[in-house]
Amino acid sequence: MRIAVDMGVGPTGQSVPIDLEELLATRLLVQGNSGSGKSHLLRRLLEQSAGQVQQVIIDPEGEYVTLEKYGHTAIEATRHSETEIAKLAARIREHRLSVVLSLEGLEAEGQMRCAASFLQTLFDAPREHWYPALVVVDEAQMFAPTQGGDVPEDVRRASLGAMTNLMCRGRKRGLAGIIATQRLAKLAKNVAAEASNFLMGRTFLDIDMARAADLLGMERRQAEQIRDLERGQFLGLGPAITRRPLKVMIGAVETGPPDAAPALTPLPEAGENAEALLFDGLADMPEPTPPPKPEPASLASETMMEKLAASVAAKREADEPPVPAPDAAEVEPIVASALAEMVAEEDGRPRSSAIAYQDFAVRCRMAGLREPPLDLDAFGRRIAAARAGIAEDPTNDWGDAMEAAEALPDDMLAPFLLIAKAAREGAPSPSEEAIAAIYGTASLSRARRLIDYIEERELIVKRTDMAGKTSITLPGLGWTTAAA
Repeated sequence: MRIAVDMGVGPTGQSVPIDLEELLATRLLVQGNSGSGKSHLLRRLLEQSAGQVQQVIIDPEGEYVTLEKYGHTAIEATRHSETEIAKLAARIREHRLSVVLSLEGLEAEGQMRCAASFLQTLFDAPREHWYPALVVVDEAQMFAPTQGGDVPEDVRRASLGAMTNLMCRGRKRGLAGIIATQRLAKLAKNVAAEASNFLMGRTFLDIDMARAADLLGMERRQAEQIRDLERGQFLGLGPAITRRPLKVMIGAVETGPPDAAPALTPLPEAGENAEALLFDGLADMPEPTPPPKPEPASLASETMMEKLAASVAAKREADEPPVPAPDAAEVEPIVASALAEMVAEEDGRPRSSAIAYQDFAVRCRMAGLREPPLDLDAFGRRIAAARAGIAEDPTNDWGDAMEAAEALPDDMLAPFLLIAKAAREGAPSPSEEAIAAIYGTASLSRARRLIDYIEERELIVKRTDMAGKTSITLPGLGWTTAAA
């Protein structure tokens, strides 16, 4: 039985539903500036689907604790240790409880640590607990940032890895990611790209409007209408919503945040007494009490054990003789072999660079390399080339093609190199199915939009002759595929 969740009304007053079962399979991305109505939209979705499916909310500001009215249990992260948060996540999966994890009161680093531990435990639940659940993450750019910011790198990696697992691999485990962000430009592309449903609200920055328009399949000149959306109005697209972009005004909700935004109230009429209210008796007024200085937090036993283990490991490394770095001639065959094996095992279903890099690091250690010879950015380029059938280091013979591809997003490098390889060899153009597979999608329409996007950047020119055969030329490189 299909379950429709009423989200509001469309341009002609018709109801706009979300297919809940389809949403569980295809995930959702919500974007809009502060004040555009993102929280209102999420609250509408949660209220309308309460009782139909388990709901888990990652709440950075403590806005959704009022959903207790619908049977949700609020978890205050400040009252629990990281280990306890992980144990609670395991019980949530086991007993199918709807909860709100409130991260209010934690610093950014603490919020990322807590969310990473919580989400990873949800993901790692045993197979018998893989029940369907909506996992809502508000302010997702905090937990899957494009850059590290002020938090330690290990914290950023853990949080980004947990968010990537949720959006990339959570579906098989019953986890349907619903992420909301103020800035698409600040949200990691690997996380945003896994959503197939979109609700785009008002935004004013050109870079965010351009990314929103790309996700909605709109031309750049149409992106201006995103700036004109009203508060609470969103452009929806996706298999769970509509096949064509549709404006929807989100309906009313029954609950609200604990502390609503201050409303305008009339100013008091001070009149001629304003100076007296300010200056009379100022010298006799007691000095304000300074805020108390926080007590230094004592180290928890777990943190002490981690520091002790790190100290012992550092001492061992110091006592061990240094291992000479291998020659580049020895490293390259190991890298090429590892990449070839990984591409073969993907079987046309490419993983995100962050997840694949962990696998790559393990394979390098098994082959005798203590540290991965490539950083994450370099690995992303190498795995993209390997997926396109370029086993060797692309910086050698494919330098011009790699330089031309710098104008493209990272996830488009592999499809571009697949076309470039066919053009360089004079082979027929890759099929739309092949381009879709290497792009990580089953949608041929997305593959066509990808080709159109690359052609708009003047990197390729697609021609169809009188016989209906198509060839693709790379004008900057002078390569052309065979007509097919």
